[in-house]
Amino acid sequence: MKFLAVHPSPLMYTKVFLRLEPLGLELVADTARRSGCQVRLIDLQVESHQDLNRLLDDWQPDIVAFSLNYLANVPEVIDLAKAAKDRLPNSFVFIGGHSASFTAEELLEHGEGKIDAVLKGEGESGLPLLLQALKDDRASLHSVPGVVTMKGSGGQPTFIPNLDELSPARDLIKHRKKYFLGMLDPCASIEFSRGCPWDCSFCSAWTFYGRSYRVMSPEKVVEEMQRIREPGVFIVDDVAFIQEKMGFEIGEALIRKGIHKKYYLETRGDVLLRNKEVFKLWKKLGMSYLFLGIESIDEAGLEKYRKRIDLSRNFEALEFARSLDIMVAINIIADTDWDQERFRVIREWCKEVPEIVNISINTPYPGTESWLTESRNLTTHDYRLFDIQHAVLPTRMSLPEFYAELIETQRVMFTKHMGWKAMKKLSKNIGGNLLRGQTNFVGNLWKFDKVFNPALQLADHQMPVKYQMKPPVRDTQFASAKALSQSLYVHQPLGRASRQLDDETEKFVDESRSA
Repeated sequence: MKFLAVHPSPLMYTKVFLRLEPLGLELVADTARRSGCQVRLIDLQVESHQDLNRLLDDWQPDIVAFSLNYLANVPEVIDLAKAAKDRLPNSFVFIGGHSASFTAEELLEHGEGKIDAVLKGEGESGLPLLLQALKDDRASLHSVPGVVTMKGSGGQPTFIPNLDELSPARDLIKHRKKYFLGMLDPCASIEFSRGCPWDCSFCSAWTFYGRSYRVMSPEKVVEEMQRIREPGVFIVDDVAFIQEKMGFEIGEALIRKGIHKKYYLETRGDVLLRNKEVFKLWKKLGMSYLFLGIESIDEAGLEKYRKRIDLSRNFEALEFARSLDIMVAINIIADTDWDQERFRVIREWCKEVPEIVNISINTPYPGTESWLTESRNLTTHDYRLFDIQHAVLPTRMSLPEFYAELIETQRVMFTKHMGWKAMKKLSKNIGGNLLRGQTNFVGNLWKFDKVFNPALQLADHQMPVKYQMKPPVRDTQFASAKALSQSLYVHQPLGRASRQLDDETEKFVDESRSA
């Protein structure tokens, strides 16, 4: 069978600051290939809808699989899926991915019979079962674990038994030099672990994976890293190096093989402080960027987002990160209840600290506890606005004032690290990229005002809404916090056995969760 994997177009933030290779879809594509399919992959971040249409017409795949990790891509993916079905009526069209797993039933409703199925959970595990059912008994698809059709659902999706069995089909990507993350240009992506044992209220990583945590062996990491030709690598783990032993083993294995890259990774402040020596080692290995999800600069914000780390520890983590002499990036969540004074305070704080500061808007997503418990009503059910750059909850200020303050705050941050003064400090790195023909980062520096514009964001709210989201289920339907959490899981939690953590690290996670 001919299998076509499709990644949707870029979102607002990715049009300026980064463009990541579609690692998840590459892993699914490799799974399809190992299942006996002829496979092609098209990434609409770097190719066009016209390119997709030509591929559909010329190659005529039997199966068209759309990746849907981001909620804001829902309308585009639905329209593309419908169009693919119209072009190839006999093809099997389905959608998978993180956001698809939390919105499966409504995607099928929007599809009006032209989306054959939604595959929930880990695609590498569920896809072989789906392909086998297509081959043996297409009428039984709705009984396959993780598969949802208009006939029904196959129930609990399955996990891939061992992450070492997976390898991304990087060779299917036509434009690998188009992927970058800041000055890591070009930049590949890799995962060392999958899942998160914490349970932040604004995040759906833990509800997707059922609070499981699985790791790749150092040998497999080295094998995959040897296949990466790009000098920059984004380690996509939700929280990098939760346990010290794993960080050392992978790092030492890379040293033995003489592998040296420039790395970008994300972690928590308490993990950074707990495993300082690991991060010192990775600095020597080439760690260039470290992203910390601080989320708030006051205790009230940390409590709201249930980060389970106190403010002093966050700032202690920042001090240690600075001592590593690398680029440190942090995220601050802007609440729609902020006023002009709060934005001013944040701007002043951002000017004083050396870190790259990213600001995102508090957005309740399907799959998060805040989706169910948010007491304020959503002001929109337009999927396209759920991109952490639009306000979907009531704002204290008028919406035009809120966006004006938000963009001014983002502009201060942008100018601080990407303005002309900042560029002089980075001239050596930028020059090296240009000599290699890499212009992604430099070319995007002039796009900020074209993308981040209050008038454009306001206009987005006025666009016709073709597909309406289903409103959240209210928390009054749940008798307890446990029942509420259970309702969110894609992969049901299997307890301690599902987390490849040593006992001391498991204890550390539990203590931080109960803090």
